[in-house]
Amino acid sequence: MARGDQIYVNREFLNLQGVYEHHGIDCGDGTVIHYRKPSETVERTSLGLFSQGNRIYVKTYPTSFIPDVVLHRAMSRLGERNYNLLFNNCEHFATWCKTGISFSQQVEDFVPVVSQWKPENLQQPLREALQGTDRKNAEQLVHQALGEIKGLWNNLQPRYKQAIAEQETWQKVAQNALQQNREDLARAALQRKLNYKKQAQKLETQLNQLATLTKTLLQNAAQQDINIYGNLM
Repeated sequence: MARGDQIYVNREFLNLQGVYEHHGIDCGDGTVIHYRKPSETVERTSLGLFSQGNRIYVKTYPTSFIPDVVLHRAMSRLGERNYNLLFNNCEHFATWCKTGISFSQQVEDFVPVVSQWKPENLQQPLREALQGTDRKNAEQLVHQALGEIKGLWNNLQPRYKQAIAEQETWQKVAQNALQQNREDLARAALQRKLNYKKQAQKLETQLNQLATLTKTLLQNAAQQDINIYGNLM
């Protein structure tokens, strides 16, 4: 590690090791600038607080800013509170500081995987995770998990509604084209409708998977008598 490096650690999600990476910028003096949780604020903290005892890795790029520029960019956002799981998370922040591009590889990798989840298979690991910690920590883990799920849901749901609306729009375009004897335009419009239909079906699958995962999580929380209602308000 060196001054201006983009560093990251693997963090636990419901006691399942290494599910996501937490990124930050190394200041070179034993401190790190990162989107700290649970405050969801860009802060400068100790290296120990950032790592929480986990092994630290360095993210490398073919080209990136020099250390002084990286640190200047990181410090320019101290105090920011615009955290968003899918669009402005800790990796987006650190990558922007390092390269000028707001990007999160783990989000790019994770979102398509949602459609492949089988949440029913997660029930036992979730139960074991909750049973393996005390009540206070279990409540924090459940609330964190619900927050992450809510973030994904709030991103997918509007896209699903938009895809449905686009299907209806292009169906009308096709009908109007046929009335004007423009079969070429009608075929093109129907192809657009089909593309949006496929997109809507994929998003619907993802939403159903998230709903099932939420149900599984709440069932396990109920079994542990964990109060989750404040998180759902």
